[in-house]
Amino acid sequence: MSEDRKMLEPMATVVSIALRVLLALVTLGVVFRTVHGGWGSSSVCVTDDSTGGSAGANRFFPEQGVDVGTVPQYCASEPSTSLHLLDELSALPSALLLIGGLFLLHQLLKGAARDGVHTVRTASRFRLLGWWLLLGSLLSELVESNLKAAVLAELTTNHDLTAGSWLGLWSAPYLLILIGLGLLTFARITRAGAALREDLEGVV
Repeated sequence: MSEDRKMLEPMATVVSIALRVLLALVTLGVVFRTVHGGWGSSSVCVTDDSTGGSAGANRFFPEQGVDVGTVPQYCASEPSTSLHLLDELSALPSALLLIGGLFLLHQLLKGAARDGVHTVRTASRFRLLGWWLLLGSLLSELVESNLKAAVLAELTTNHDLTAGSWLGLWSAPYLLILIGLGLLTFARITRAGAALREDLEGVV
């Protein structure tokens, strides 16, 4: 197993440190905001990516013949508690996706170093991480776009919380989808390699 452990470095160490640092930062952030009353004390802003326009050139410095495009951002300086809650929740899915993905990757690397790379357990961990990124990224984007659309509906007079409003704010997480599909493919390859290894050991 020592050779398998060497193959997994320095990735295993980097992921382990990154997971611990991220969890420490999240914990410190929650404690700091709780102690200093940071919850619900700031403004709430949302960017309407579904619309845009052009700005006056006198406010910017474009070259001759270059237009300046703008995307509106709405901010409430004194938002209600419900609006603050929607704003806080809109950042939660991505954070959970990141922390969960790092944790599963850490478990994958630690398990592969312990049990071996070409094992059924490692293939199962590959598959779990792949499904987490594939389904988690789609669900995270779906929830976040709905919450942003709800905030936008509260801050504007020309937006309602409809299917069209959240679709305008929704963007497909193509990279995470491809990574998830790639991990599912690696899971099948690893499982096939584990079966072949068992067959060879049986012959020997």
